[in-house]
Amino acid sequence: MKQLLLGRNALFGLLGAIAVLTVVPVATIMPAYAVDDIEGADAPDLTAVQAKIAAKDYKGALADLRDLAQDNQQADVYNLLGFTLRKTGDVTTALTYYNKALELKPDHKAAREYLGELYVETGDMNKAKEQLASLQKLCPAGCEELSDLQKAIDTKVTQ
Repeated sequence: MKQLLLGRNALFGLLGAIAVLTVVPVATIMPAYAVDDIEGADAPDLTAVQAKIAAKDYKGALADLRDLAQDNQQADVYNLLGFTLRKTGDVTTALTYYNKALELKPDHKAAREYLGELYVETGDMNKAKEQLASLQKLCPAGCEELSDLQKAIDTKVTQ
C-alpha cells in the first residue's frame, strides 16, 4: 500500500513539475503592453517602441515603427505611427495613420483619443468632439482615453 501511495505522489509531483515548466517559459516570453496603447492580441512586440516613446525619442520610435509597418498591417502599429508623427510635427501623415488604424479597428480607443488630440491641436474642435462622442459610446462607464481627450478639449477651450 505504501508503494502505491508513493507511486501516486511521485506521479502527481512529476505532472506538477511538467505543468510549471510548460507555463513559466510562455509567461516570460509574452511582452508587457501598456493598457491604454495596445489593444490587439495580434500586435507585434512594441515594448522597445513604447520605451522610446516614453523617453520622447520620437524619431527613434518612428524608424522602428516604419520597419514594423512594412510587415504588419495592424491597428496598434498604425496608431503609434500616427502618434509619433504628430509628436514630430507631421500632422498630415499622422492623420493618415490614425485613419488606417481606425479602418482596421473602428473601436480602437487610443486611436480615437489621439485623433481627437490631433484635432484639438489643429483647432478643429468639432472633429475633436466627434472623437469624444465615439469614446463616450465605447466607454459608457468612462476610460482613460475618454478622460484624457476631455481634458485636452477643456484645456483648449479655456485658453
